[in-house]
Amino acid sequence: MNASDRVEHERAMRAAVLAGDEAAWRAWYDATYDALYRYVQWRCGGRRDWADEIVQETWMAAVRRVRRFDPARASFAAWLRGIAINVLRNHLRRRRTFVRHVRPLGDAPAVEETNGRATELEERSRRIMRTLDALPEPYETVLRAKYVDRQTVAQIAAAGEETVKAVESRLGRARRAFREVYEKFETNGKPTEVSDDPS
Repeated sequence: MNASDRVEHERAMRAAVLAGDEAAWRAWYDATYDALYRYVQWRCGGRRDWADEIVQETWMAAVRRVRRFDPARASFAAWLRGIAINVLRNHLRRRRTFVRHVRPLGDAPAVEETNGRATELEERSRRIMRTLDALPEPYETVLRAKYVDRQTVAQIAAAGEETVKAVESRLGRARRAFREVYEKFETNGKPTEVSDDPS
């Protein structure tokens, strides 16, 4: 479906949803749920428990905000991903505040000590999310297309009207940038600027 067809289709879907057509909501939900879930789980560093919660909150927010969705600005799937990122950031903020304010009872060890594996997974998930946030949009997009949407390099190139060589090159730079930023977060917890300039 080309861009103008997508915009018209999504305008019609939004109009149907706003008119109270439950079948339209179900069709939109069914068409986008799997891709959204894969994306959120990826951004959560593979944490299914977080992904379940984030996706549910994302859909609740989408229902409340659907009047604001503008198909001319972005696809419905991209709009959902934007909501999901904000929900995930809020989720991490709440978790960090909760862990910081938990006080052990009596001689009980602190939460972090009691559940060290969970804390380690949580930190890894935070680093992955922060790393993806620090990457330039073209890098995040090509990584998502390859690893979340499971597209081949040829499919990514065709969708973006690019050469296979250009996509391979950007994918290589994106992988290196991800690794470098992730390692910096792992070492000192501080973000680093990344440029998508190939030079």
